[in-house]
Amino acid sequence: MDGLTELTDKVRAHFQSGGAGLDRSIRLDLRGEGVIRVEGATVTNAADPADLVISVSRKDLEALARGDLNPMTAAITGRLKVSDMGLAMSLMPQVKALLAARSGEA
Repeated sequence: MDGLTELTDKVRAHFQSGGAGLDRSIRLDLRGEGVIRVEGATVTNAADPADLVISVSRKDLEALARGDLNPMTAAITGRLKVSDMGLAMSLMPQVKALLAARSGEA
């Protein structure tokens, strides 16, 4: 499995290769392994406040990226937590692009 640095680099590469920046800031909390924060096209590991905070284990992030775990099922069962469900739903296309970047598909 990738470490936090490799995960961050994959997301950063998505934006460097022309991926559209985010309209809002997102912090991905990998539950004890660190954070990846995206604001616009800037990607850091800073645990600064964000418009949307997504908390998920790396194992579940992998399953989400592969399509093996449904995001709604993960949210209902507590495997995925979001700070603002309405904002999360509106940003879903951008979040999916990040997941694809994370898995190396973008």
